[in-house]
Amino acid sequence: MIPLKDDNPTDSKPIVTYWLIGICVFVFIIELSSSSYRTGAFFYSFGLTPSVLLGHIQLSQDLYVIPAFLTIFSSMFVHGGFMHLIGNMLYMWIFADNIEDNLGPKRFIIFYLLCGICAAMAQVIMDTHSKIPMVGASGAIGGVLGAYLINYPHAKVLVLIPLGFFSQILRIKAIYVLGFWFILQFINSALANPQGGGVAYAAHIGGFLSGVILILFYKICLCLLLFQLIKKVLSCLKLINMLRFIKFLFF
Repeated sequence: MIPLKDDNPTDSKPIVTYWLIGICVFVFIIELSSSSYRTGAFFYSFGLTPSVLLGHIQLSQDLYVIPAFLTIFSSMFVHGGFMHLIGNMLYMWIFADNIEDNLGPKRFIIFYLLCGICAAMAQVIMDTHSKIPMVGASGAIGGVLGAYLINYPHAKVLVLIPLGFFSQILRIKAIYVLGFWFILQFINSALANPQGGGVAYAAHIGGFLSGVILILFYKICLCLLLFQLIKKVLSCLKLINMLRFIKFLFF
């Protein structure tokens, strides 16, 4: 099931989403032009390696381009190949604009980075001694998918369903498309060889769950702020009515 577009218009241009896509593409171009990309050194320098982050092993000095803790952020913008980049940017293009529209640009940046951090930590916790560098925006994008599922469960998503030699395009509710994606991460995680590298399914799951939690927390905060605002308005109305009553009595 490959999403193609959603029927969920926004009220503003998703500038941050465009910038994130642009940065990922720009970084990938730098990767391709780097000799360290062909040797794999680029991924050890800018990808997140759990055993390096936790200090279990040390890399050779020429691989330490940035401090190990900063690879939590740099790894979000590095991709392992064309299909890795295209797949992630497709999901970003379809779903991130609505979350940015809902949160606003500044809050969306914070939300995106927090989801990426949570996704990275989920992968680190699952395999603390892994020597395989983790790269890709899919953890942070997983958070976007989780938020989209909460905010727009009934939005229609145009999906391509490959059926062998035939394919079918359908409009399906986001709750089914994204729910299927999330369940698939669990299935693939259970079937994957944890020592064999490949896809960081724990990061996908961690990112998705962090997106759900963060967007719910945001909604709760908005409700509390609205409740406080209503209380203040009611207090002001009571004060106004009291002043009117006093004026009526004495004037």
